[in-house]
Amino acid sequence: MTFNILSGDSTDGDGGFGIGTISLDNVTPIIIDPEEQAVFIDMDALHAKSKIEKKVRFKPDKEHAGPNPKCYWIVWLTLRNDGEGPYYSGATACEVLVSREERRIKLGYKSLPEHVNFLDKSLKSQFILSHMDQQSLELLREYLQEYDERYWKRSKDELKSQFKESL
Repeated sequence: MTFNILSGDSTDGDGGFGIGTISLDNVTPIIIDPEEQAVFIDMDALHAKSKIEKKVRFKPDKEHAGPNPKCYWIVWLTLRNDGEGPYYSGATACEVLVSREERRIKLGYKSLPEHVNFLDKSLKSQFILSHMDQQSLELLREYLQEYDERYWKRSKDELKSQFKESL
């Protein structure tokens, strides 16, 4: 799967329907599984139906995920194109905890308001990654650099400074 970076503007046209809507065309959800050291794109996360969210009953209480839950991060990554090429313009991370208990519908934790607010902040070119554990930060940094080095080089220093401690 690839990043969503360039597509049509949903507000083009007669100025009627769609004006004032938020376009998610440039947002790519990245899932980080620090335990498995895996990083992957899952576009279904935009609709809360990612691989890690399926068959999980979420509540906004960490205790709901049980003792020793599996931790994941959903990173909302926004890309922009400034004429010189695409770059990472915003990135925020939300924690997701899933019970390890074997059952048909697992129990989990995620904060829907946090996901919505952090998605919005990513769209507004903010970088909020400092609350992530060091291993997850390192996995994300490596993934972003290796995906396309040109994207990384064109990105703001504000993003790169989020990873300074993980170097």
